[in-house]
Amino acid sequence: MALDKKISIYNEDCIGGMKKHLRPGSIDIVVTSPPYNIGVKYDVYNDSSPRSEYLEWMWSWGKAVKRVLKDSGSLFLNVGSKPTSPDVPFQVLATLQDDFKLQNVIHWIKSIYIEANGYDQKININVGHYKPINSRRFLNDTHEYIFHLTQTAQVPIDRLALGIPYKDNTNINRWQMGRKMLRCRGNCWFIPYKTIQNRRLDRPHPASFPPQLAENCIKLHGLKKNVTVLDPFMGIGNTGSACLKLGVRFIGFEIDSHYYQTAEKSLKELLNQRQEVDNGA
Repeated sequence: MALDKKISIYNEDCIGGMKKHLRPGSIDIVVTSPPYNIGVKYDVYNDSSPRSEYLEWMWSWGKAVKRVLKDSGSLFLNVGSKPTSPDVPFQVLATLQDDFKLQNVIHWIKSIYIEANGYDQKININVGHYKPINSRRFLNDTHEYIFHLTQTAQVPIDRLALGIPYKDNTNINRWQMGRKMLRCRGNCWFIPYKTIQNRRLDRPHPASFPPQLAENCIKLHGLKKNVTVLDPFMGIGNTGSACLKLGVRFIGFEIDSHYYQTAEKSLKELLNQRQEVDNGA
């Protein structure tokens, strides 16, 4: 279903949907977060299948993505785990490395505690959200992986699209890129969830990532003319929200009709808001 010239979403399985709707080599960037096979309670999908079946499915999904991704394209794959299954992200990565090469490993930091250090920070800081773990064996899990996969591991990226100011300006002249007064942010991104009042109403998907995460990935790959972004596991449409903000084309697939309808409603609202701004309302 086309919401406008740049936004198309489909309520169907992504593997069949990609084959049906997308031409080979038509996608610049994939930003997505597939089910982790760790027992998350989705409305439709069973997230507790035998690990071998799950990895075989991910292998098939990877083949489908490779067909539609340009040779110069990027796949940003967000994968998490749970304390009793910490190997899931690495098993998924190993499965996909038949078709993709790992170019960058990014850590999505959801919560962090920083102690006062006596320099320019006077108090302890504890920010972000995470699900507490009551265990004598495991640490609280406050991060997830984002694997940046490409077909060659040689794809240029826009490191300073997410650049941050130098803390010490004396460092600027030491680096060629310092002339822009920015340095590379690095591979740890602190992106907390927004505080919500009602889980079902405010964030009805049990495993969504914030739009800022998708926005960061798109900027890092490089904002160019006629960029097309795909999210095969669209969920409630957060990648689409990022694409609307950045003005790039978005294609999304979602098998669950409830999540699809939530995404459709959200994206239509954002489109209407943008149209009102464009019309000077």
